Amino acid sequence: MDRKTELLEELRRYRPGDLQEAQNHRAVLDLLCYGAAPFSRAEFVPGHITASCFIVDPSSSRILLHHHRRLNRWLQMGGHVDGSESAIEAALREGAEESGLPDLELLTGEVIDVDVHEIPPAGDEPEHLHFDLRYAVATSSPESIMIAPEESNELSWFELDRAIPLMNECASSRAILKIKRLLSGR
Repeated sequence: MDRKTELLEELRRYRPGDLQEAQNHRAVLDLLCYGAAPFSRAEFVPGHITASCFIVDPSSSRILLHHHRRLNRWLQMGGHVDGSESAIEAALREGAEESGLPDLELLTGEVIDVDVHEIPPAGDEPEHLHFDLRYAVATSSPESIMIAPEESNELSWFELDRAIPLMNECASSRAILKIKRLLSGR
């Protein structure tokens, strides 16, 4: 099964958490079904698929965030889907690259949140949308973080309740609340 078909199957099983996420979910499905090159980072109208991960330390119920150099905001790890990798593979790769953590494992085998957000223009890239598939991952070596200075101004662990106001946006709050429920059920 190719990555597009695999992702469509995963998203058809997925149940959005609220109305906004339901709209995002529909937009991602539409992009996958009708977009010319939905995984291409060169596709700017309307945009392309990205993948991210919220890294947690289950033993302390903390979440790792990085202060994104270009966007000047606290965010989860994530980025573009490269080559022929799946969204899950991209999220894990980006998480490892941006955190330095070598032992990331999925908390659940499927997407935990779907978000569509604007990315401001930079260099030759116009403003466009990221159709972001978000995963929850865990590490058992939280002390092993290492900042990627080309990506981040800072890298730090936060209590889940502290991360919500730091990230300061509805989609991240929704995802963190889902992670809290996942961790409490472990």
